[in-house]
Amino acid sequence: MPRPGRASGAGTKDTGSEAESEESEESESDLLPPDGELDLTTEFAKSGVDEVLKSLDTELVGLVPVKQRIREISALLLVDNARRRFGLSTSRPNLHMSFTGSPGTGKTTVALQMSELLHRLGYLRRGHLVAVTRDDLVGQYVGHTAPKTKDVLKKAMGGVLFIDEAYYLYRAENERDYGQEAIEILLQVMENQREDIVVILAGYKDRMDSFFASNPGMSSRVAHHIDFPDFSAAELGDIGHLMVAKEGYTFAPETEEVFAEYVRQRKEQPRFANARSIRNAIERARLRHANRILESSGPTTRDQLMRLEPDDFLSSRVFDGSDDASSP
Repeated sequence: MPRPGRASGAGTKDTGSEAESEESEESESDLLPPDGELDLTTEFAKSGVDEVLKSLDTELVGLVPVKQRIREISALLLVDNARRRFGLSTSRPNLHMSFTGSPGTGKTTVALQMSELLHRLGYLRRGHLVAVTRDDLVGQYVGHTAPKTKDVLKKAMGGVLFIDEAYYLYRAENERDYGQEAIEILLQVMENQREDIVVILAGYKDRMDSFFASNPGMSSRVAHHIDFPDFSAAELGDIGHLMVAKEGYTFAPETEEVFAEYVRQRKEQPRFANARSIRNAIERARLRHANRILESSGPTTRDQLMRLEPDDFLSSRVFDGSDDASSP
């Protein structure tokens, strides 16, 4: 399957004409006659995109609308590639995105899978992910921001640049803030080099809406706005079970109900961060489990080393009504 786009100036120094000629010959050889046929199911399997989508389903519980949107984007790109095979005109779609939602809803994980998906479909030459925040882009004095931002963009070329809490780039209350300089550089690259980089801006939805309202140039360059919903208590329970199994642990039968109650209460407390909070809870349960095993007398069995008991969660401050749910 031919690549839909190349980075401007990539590989064109001494052998550029030769490389372009070879690519042109390859593209011509891939062209199908007007009366030809193409099995999109086969093309889909050959691209390996189905593996990425299955991985999303396996690794991420819930997020049905998010997964559906990713499938739709995949379908669009696959069909565009098919149109190209028949010599039909098609322009590279705008692939810059905005991911909005609370912490721990899977935005970074989906961005990572998206980078792999775009690479397999030929829309990114490397398919890696560079995740940054304001501090990685904005300098603290005159002349510091431009080189920082350009250095990050250089590292991200050929892949995805994921900017978490992107609204912090713009601080309207501070006229001397250097974030606007970083935004202007990003805008130029998102427009002029969009064949070699995909930018994903992420953060809380209300703050991202304000950010786009204050930066219409950025809003016009983002084609896909995907909202990540909070997980339900049942989904958080499933996420917890997946995490426990991945670490080689199990729940004792009586622990199931205790864990479900932990999730219900923790979800209602401050600083809740969806899957991130569940991961932290399991890590703290492992600490209590290890301490309990070490203090127990007699030999230790394999089953004991794997089994999380009710007390491993009941000792959490979540159950005593403390607001400081982030503490053990």
